[in-house]
Amino acid sequence: MRRALLFIACLCSASLMADQSDTRLNELFDVLQHDTDTLAIRRAENRIWEIWLQHPDADVERLMSLGTQRMNQQRYNDALLIFSQIIERFPEYAEAWNKRATLYYLVGNYDASLADIEKTLALEPRHFGAISGLGMVYIQRHELAKAKQAFEDLLEINPHSPNAQQNLDIVNESLQFDII
Repeated sequence: MRRALLFIACLCSASLMADQSDTRLNELFDVLQHDTDTLAIRRAENRIWEIWLQHPDADVERLMSLGTQRMNQQRYNDALLIFSQIIERFPEYAEAWNKRATLYYLVGNYDASLADIEKTLALEPRHFGAISGLGMVYIQRHELAKAKQAFEDLLEINPHSPNAQQNLDIVNESLQFDII
């Protein structure tokens, strides 16, 4: 499998534009900021995720799907190999960094997750998935003030995010009672 993945990765051209540069994102983020219709907001969120996953090279999209599938099956070593190969070949592809950050979070490597989240956000500062992950990493590291800031930042980008608000409420309560 490793040889096949390397072959597929070599087929890809490093000069292709990545997902987060898609101009359609601006309009979708505007919906998140200004719309009050829950259905329209959820559609915009889903469309943003679809765009972030898109890549001009279909082989990269297939590898991302395979890596996500492996991660969901808890085949973490396979997923790590796939995401790392994509990142090596396409370091400007934010969603590959985000997926690997998620993987690192799942296996408890919070330092590596944080490093990949930072790279994701350097490429796509509005990446609400990465910002949410940042808050979750800070919770695991017992850095509640930083977690609070992450969830507040997330609400600036997506003010109608129920998960962000719920996590912020939990962190605020924890800070108040010094629970976590």
